[in-house]
Amino acid sequence: MSKPMTKTQLVAALAEDMGTDKKAAGAALDAITGLITREVAGGGAVTLPGVGKIYCRERPERMVRNPATGEQFKKEADKVVKMTIAKALKDSVNG
Repeated sequence: MSKPMTKTQLVAALAEDMGTDKKAAGAALDAITGLITREVAGGGAVTLPGVGKIYCRERPERMVRNPATGEQFKKEADKVVKMTIAKALKDSVNG
């Protein structure tokens, strides 16, 4: 398994694909990231065509166990960010 693409590598590849400079590509990536963050934090969802859907899901209060001590305690309700992967991406990975 190879290392994940860094932000610098992603910006460079994006700039090349867009036919623009790295500054514009970096600004576009930051804008998209900010938009996704605001939408999901506000309880919405964002669908990236061909990639998947990013959304926030609420988890109820529950009992959890500390694996080191075995102690059980109540964890408050919280929210978790989830992502479902688009079929097109799954199919491209699996050939």
